[in-house]
Amino acid sequence: MDAASAIDASKDKVWPALPLDAWTDTYATLHMWTQIVGKIRLISAPPVNHWWHCALHLSASGLTTTAVPYKDKLFEIEFDFIEHKLFIRTSDKVTRSLRLAPRSVADFYQELMSALKSIGIEVAIFTKPQEVPNPIAFEKDTEHASYDPEYANRFWRVLSHTAVIFEEFRGRFIGKCSPVNFYWGSFDLAVTRFSGRPAPERPGADLITREAYSHECISAGFWPGAGFTGPAFYSYTAPAPPALETAPIPTGFYSGEMKEFLLTYDEVRNSASPEDTLFKFLQGTYEAGASLAHWDRGALERATTI
Repeated sequence: MDAASAIDASKDKVWPALPLDAWTDTYATLHMWTQIVGKIRLISAPPVNHWWHCALHLSASGLTTTAVPYKDKLFEIEFDFIEHKLFIRTSDKVTRSLRLAPRSVADFYQELMSALKSIGIEVAIFTKPQEVPNPIAFEKDTEHASYDPEYANRFWRVLSHTAVIFEEFRGRFIGKCSPVNFYWGSFDLAVTRFSGRPAPERPGADLITREAYSHECISAGFWPGAGFTGPAFYSYTAPAPPALETAPIPTGFYSGEMKEFLLTYDEVRNSASPEDTLFKFLQGTYEAGASLAHWDRGALERATTI
């Protein structure tokens, strides 16, 4: 293997191909599995502004609830996309695991709830999935039953390396900013900056939307495919200032249909430096939105890195 091929192979290991059509069924099943675990966290964790308490987070091997309180102990549920197991761990040294393999959502739901009950954790969740067309209650869903370990692992690797860039981007901001959250409803990884000013109330907004967008924000994230023909990074300003759609950005484009800036994952992974390409998109779209919306950037941005 020549030097150029070795570099390409190394980059592919970090930013693997993730064609949507190759893992659509696994995607759909994982979406439901993460919703079950996310709803367990939602019902058990103390409420946090903007619904941040419902999110999952990246771990060294997958996605985790992080520590969640339950009576006199803590528990954690983690998807491990290296060993392909779901682990349940408690602060009193009890561990249970479920195999991640082709199996229905209904089967996964029943086994997970039984495993939790066997170690003294009893939670009841709303079993209708969120933010998907034609939702099927978890206990009745035998339609989604796919799991390709290779693509589950690729998906996690993309998330993990994306999260590193998001964390660096987050660190450049000293105003209010969200953690790097994985939202199981929309199945995306996101980080959100806030101007510090309240936003106009959205007419007809539901409880979740009203709280999520109660303050001016600029949010960036990664979707593995929902709404697109393939995975992409996104950025939007809410509320969107006039002329945002024509603002110059260093990479990516503005989607009139989605009303946000987009950068395809393939453009990132195939660039000379995926990290630089992604960071330029994050910074450029933030600057466009913050400037046009007249944010106090001098008070909100870190002058130098730590």
